[in-house]
Amino acid sequence: MPPAGAGKGPLKGVRVLDLTSVLMGPYTTQIFADLGADVIKVESPSGDTTRALPPGPEDDCGVMFMNINRGKRSLVLDLKQEAARDAVLRMAENADVFIHSMRAKAIARLGLSYEDLKARNPKIIYANLYGYGREGPYADYPAYDDIVQAASGIVDLQASLSGGEPTYLATVVADKVAGLTAAYAVMAALFERERSGRGQEIEVPMFETLASFSMVEHLCGALFDPPIGPTGYARALSPERKPYHTKDGYIGVMIYNDRHWSNFFDAIGNPEWSKNPIFASLRSRTENISTVLGHLSKVMAQRTTDEWMELFTKAQCPAMPVRSIDDLIDDPHLESVGFWHHCDTPDGHVRMPGVPVRFSETPGEAGRPGPRLGADSHDVLLEAGFTDDEIAALAVPPKGDQAR
Repeated sequence: MPPAGAGKGPLKGVRVLDLTSVLMGPYTTQIFADLGADVIKVESPSGDTTRALPPGPEDDCGVMFMNINRGKRSLVLDLKQEAARDAVLRMAENADVFIHSMRAKAIARLGLSYEDLKARNPKIIYANLYGYGREGPYADYPAYDDIVQAASGIVDLQASLSGGEPTYLATVVADKVAGLTAAYAVMAALFERERSGRGQEIEVPMFETLASFSMVEHLCGALFDPPIGPTGYARALSPERKPYHTKDGYIGVMIYNDRHWSNFFDAIGNPEWSKNPIFASLRSRTENISTVLGHLSKVMAQRTTDEWMELFTKAQCPAMPVRSIDDLIDDPHLESVGFWHHCDTPDGHVRMPGVPVRFSETPGEAGRPGPRLGADSHDVLLEAGFTDDEIAALAVPPKGDQAR
């Protein structure tokens, strides 16, 4: 049977064959599972490499793997074997989505290209997730999050905020942005199929996706050809754009529009410096952003974080104390909205972030933590119509009690 949580959500009844690994693809299919799809994670006998990332209760279930592969079922197949490849093609006949994160040449060598699957199921939605679009000169380059951050301009942009030294973001932004993009692309293709009956192939390259993401605000003057100004959004790149040091900590503040500034100046008594013309409009503040933010930085140091939070709350200016990941575990707002999903497993009690979006009629639900390697192999193949002899010939792990 599908794991706890599967089938509860707007994607109930959608079946996904998931040949992804590491983070980008598994994040996409985590979203599908959270929203009710039956996600069958097809793994090699050695398993997804993320299984081995510590910490974890066992070598094959690191906590990152457990979180990002929740609600899925694990099927072990050695796709280098013809019988295993044929098994995937057979299961694809009744699947809605096939998604992989291999380079184009690698998936083609396995005999699992879009054309191969389309021949068995013309309505299938086939999603390729990889580093670079297959029509460009980077097509065969290996890609991980750090590499795509470097290629996309984001690492160079970060240098403006770190004393000129290029730095990575402290999150795997390329993997997750590409994963989110793949999720909406597949869902759009499923919606289109409902209207036309047609399946199709989707390509989600990390590099192009993150380049598009970074260009939202940073293309700036280069939107025109020839450019009418430099690239780079001045406010985001100002060295003065940073959490402000208060008397006893740090605070994030976003005094942005004219109303915010008027309320802020009223709250602090409209000091003489507030009459400087550079504060008069959004345009003048943006043109002088480092001066504006630098002055604000000096003002923030004059009160405690709690004092500023009280003032900003009354002034209706966006502000929050700087919080750590540890703080979020017991955050009162997250607790009150039921953000955390708790469940008991043979390895102990676990908490995971729940489904962050709400549906009034078809709410999703986080499933069990990522399964042990091959824990669902027998059941998945049996459901797909394989006989016991066929299952035995595929040398999948025997049915057991490994499932969480």
